[in-house]
Amino acid sequence: MTAPRDLARLLAVNPFFGRLEPETVAVIAALCVTRSLEAGRTLFLKGDPGDALYAIRRGQIRIATATDDGRRRTLNILGPGDVFGEVALLDGQPRTANAFTSEPTDLFVVMRRDLLALVAREPTIAVQLIELLCARIRWMSERTEEASFLPLERRLVRRLLGLCDDYGAEIAVSQEELAVFVGATRESVNRNLQVWKRAGLIALGRGRIHVLDTARLAALDPREPEPGVGRES
Repeated sequence: MTAPRDLARLLAVNPFFGRLEPETVAVIAALCVTRSLEAGRTLFLKGDPGDALYAIRRGQIRIATATDDGRRRTLNILGPGDVFGEVALLDGQPRTANAFTSEPTDLFVVMRRDLLALVAREPTIAVQLIELLCARIRWMSERTEEASFLPLERRLVRRLLGLCDDYGAEIAVSQEELAVFVGATRESVNRNLQVWKRAGLIALGRGRIHVLDTARLAALDPREPEPGVGRES
């Protein structure tokens, strides 16, 4: 019974599931099974059936897509407490990206067939799912607006501070991955990072960025970054 209780704690602080009654969260958590993967393993690939919801108990998942030359481009980085796969779980359509483990990872898994049976019995859960999808649309609209109207420096600040909120001051992300996050070239991202490095705002390592002064970095963006709800399906 430990796994359902652990999953219930994760769901209780999730932006969507946390709005449900504790008894409902416990019922959903009771549907879970567990899965463990070593580092570098594939969880799912683009085009695979969307048949499960995942919550990360331990480890890290990278959501990525493949380029024409066969390289991976990271779209998102997920860590302990993150819940993902909601959209594909609900519509049953194929996965829209690939998911890989960056380190040994333990997952809670809720299968589509089990959750949909519960939704059929509990209409209030269906309402919450609709609200989740609306929030996802709003988040995507905000990201599109940022890419269209905000300068690169501000987009980069928001992404770095958002990653800091999730993973701490030392972020395991390459400059190429960060460029994909903000819709820019690696060279443009590198120029900004080098300026911030010289100013003492960050330190750069191989595949890592260490944010040294979040307050000064945040001052480069007039609006305080807001927590997103964006997860890959």
